[in-house]
Amino acid sequence: MKTRHNPIVVAMDLEGVLVPEVWIAFAEKTGIDELRLTTRDISDYDVLMKRRLQILKDRRLKLGDIQNVIENMDVMPGALQYLDWLRPRHQAIILSDTYYEFASPFMRKLGWPTLFCNSLETDAEGTVVNYHIRLRDGKRHAVLAFKQLNFDVIAMGDSYNDTTMLCEAELGILFRPPDNVRQEFPQFPVALDYEEVKRLICEFATGR
Repeated sequence: MKTRHNPIVVAMDLEGVLVPEVWIAFAEKTGIDELRLTTRDISDYDVLMKRRLQILKDRRLKLGDIQNVIENMDVMPGALQYLDWLRPRHQAIILSDTYYEFASPFMRKLGWPTLFCNSLETDAEGTVVNYHIRLRDGKRHAVLAFKQLNFDVIAMGDSYNDTTMLCEAELGILFRPPDNVRQEFPQFPVALDYEEVKRLICEFATGR
């Protein structure tokens, strides 16, 4: 058994891993089925977001309408307990393609973990007119930076837009992925619950 000497960073996606998918919840609230599409369905994030913004514009839906839905959403069962287990053991950071304008209620419920994500632009009426990606393929770049700082990195996500960071990490974990993602990336272990995630992290940390 080999114990690792470098500190470990666990980098996690947010939606689908720690909290439910915002756009799916908003689709259920509005009855707009097309808003149910996520990065589990469409691998090109720009294509996906442009479709979403056009729907919002056509339906005259504003940022506040989405935020109202988010305020009434809860984190995934067991997510807070998992983070409470993780933080005393390893560094934990959330790398997400969501937006700071969406995330605050979730961060409050998760104990304000560190979050790297993106930003939305609205007009004077509160209509979302654009989105600003912090850095293209930012999740992978963040993992690469952690490695250059001599951290060992575990990355966990559920969708196509997580796979580049999973490939870059020393250990990539797919958490409850859809079948299409699971089949296209068979090299990653799959965890269906947080207990399995904890087991994989412990095995990595002890070098088993």
